[in-house]
Amino acid sequence: MDRRTLMMGAGAGVMAAGTYALLRPAGAPELPLLPQAAHAQEAAASTDLPEVVEMVLGDPDAPVEVIEYASFTCPHCASFHRNTMPRLKENYIDSGQVRFVYREVYFDRFGLWAGMVARCAGPDRYFGIVDLIYQRQAEWTQGAPGAVAENLRQIGRVAGLSNEQLDACLTDAAMAQAMIATYEANMEVHDIPGTPHFVIDGEMHSNMSYEDFATILDARIAAAQ
Repeated sequence: MDRRTLMMGAGAGVMAAGTYALLRPAGAPELPLLPQAAHAQEAAASTDLPEVVEMVLGDPDAPVEVIEYASFTCPHCASFHRNTMPRLKENYIDSGQVRFVYREVYFDRFGLWAGMVARCAGPDRYFGIVDLIYQRQAEWTQGAPGAVAENLRQIGRVAGLSNEQLDACLTDAAMAQAMIATYEANMEVHDIPGTPHFVIDGEMHSNMSYEDFATILDARIAAAQ
């Protein structure tokens, strides 16, 4: 999904708020909006924020590193995770040839909330919840903010999380600030134009088919031998 298009949509209204505000959807606990980028960076510098764990699959010593930048509300990202990622995982990640890093991109508040739900059960269960979020993207993104929040809670409950765990994760303002600050820091390193976007051994690539991905990975693996 194109970054400019996203920012002109739902995310633009959120970012225009300019401060770290809280939203109270009807019948739901307080959920964080996106703070303005500069505000998030100031918060990171001045506040003792919690750690945002880097989510990684594969052998840490694999010869090739792939970093994916993706938004949970991006349809192209959902398509990649439904159709391409399983084949990459089977043929390259599980075989020890690729270390795969997943980095969340927040162009809208719903994507931030989804990230908070995905992280709620810890690193060992993160990617399983990510799969559920992408599989059900067309359903959970629909409706008013309160409905979206409840849809995400339902995904969390399917993954085995309790209502108490989900409420605690979704109202953790310090973690939300830390996640936004981490996202902004990542954008300083890789100024991606849209999602999904991939950094393969330091080289940036846009979305592509499995076949094109495999061609690049095979060449990188051969060069590393």
